[in-house]
Amino acid sequence: MANDNARSNSGASTAWQIIGRLIASAIVLAITAFFTPSFSIENIWTLAIAAVALTAIDYLITKFTGLNASPFGKGFVGFALAAITLYVIQFFVAGYSISWFAAIVGALIYGVIDYFLPGSETL
Repeated sequence: MANDNARSNSGASTAWQIIGRLIASAIVLAITAFFTPSFSIENIWTLAIAAVALTAIDYLITKFTGLNASPFGKGFVGFALAAITLYVIQFFVAGYSISWFAAIVGALIYGVIDYFLPGSETL
């Protein structure tokens, strides 16, 4: 019985971690878009969908390659993956647009902001 309770608590904990990652991702993404020229997110719903896409792509990259798509996660490889991820999201999310140069600058800004947010383990 105690084992069943532990499983349900770990499931709830995982759900809260995912929700926390999504919220942190949305906040960092909004700040990054604000400070990056040629990077625009039309509205709050676009931001929410982009945060979900960003979290999903990051999860898939980590799951299948073992690489952390964080600008500070794996050095240049993480930085390049972060820039590519920021750029690719525009093909999946309407109202999200970014240029290649903005994706590079955005990955740098995203990484700096993400580095200083406590407990944030996104992109």
